[in-house]
Amino acid sequence: MIDLHSHLLPGLDDGARTLSESLQLARIAVADGIEHMTLTPHIHPGRYENDISTIQPIFEAFQQALKDEFIPLTVSMAGEVRLSAEVLMLVAENKVPFLGRWDDKNVMLLEFPHSHIPPGSDKLVRWLLDRNILPMIAHPERNKDIVRDLDMIFPFVEMGCLFQLTAMSVVGRFGMGGRQRALEFLQRGWATVIATDAHNIEYRPPVLSESYIAAQAIIGENAANDLVYGNPRKITGL
Repeated sequence: MIDLHSHLLPGLDDGARTLSESLQLARIAVADGIEHMTLTPHIHPGRYENDISTIQPIFEAFQQALKDEFIPLTVSMAGEVRLSAEVLMLVAENKVPFLGRWDDKNVMLLEFPHSHIPPGSDKLVRWLLDRNILPMIAHPERNKDIVRDLDMIFPFVEMGCLFQLTAMSVVGRFGMGGRQRALEFLQRGWATVIATDAHNIEYRPPVLSESYIAAQAIIGENAANDLVYGNPRKITGL
């Protein structure tokens, strides 16, 4: 399996705090059947001031540590970009690491605030699309506006955005509202990938297998394979 959303890089955000913890998370991922992870620290102006320049050296050190510890996990680097006005400048200055490509567009992992979808979000998404950047909306099933009203996501579906469901949402560990929305994304064919959004060992580990099995029961084996392998493979070019 391939995991496109994770917070294993140490010390950059609210994910892993130390290299030791990062390596423990990597071992959990490998034990679960994950062979590749895209490491996506928060890029959140005003809170986590990350961009390519801060992420790259930590990524390279972690990549070397995996080799040194003989952990059979390959990794790539991207970022989870919080929707904000500052995104325009980050993009203009080529400071955002992308997940990969989809139909000749760069794919950006884009995060809405958990509490709502801010007014004007559709305009920012159109601005990105005009620059050949295709947003993959991170964990839409956990956004409170979308939990309240599924119609809130329709404009972004119509614009062709990709969508990443969180593994723990699919199996009900982020509440029943999030699980219900995750199931609807699966049933309507809106989900592009399922990813762990792993942050820590205790509460948010890098485990995909349970959600993969759950998705199989809802949409069948072939479609579930696309969510944890086929589509992530297409995006990363592996």
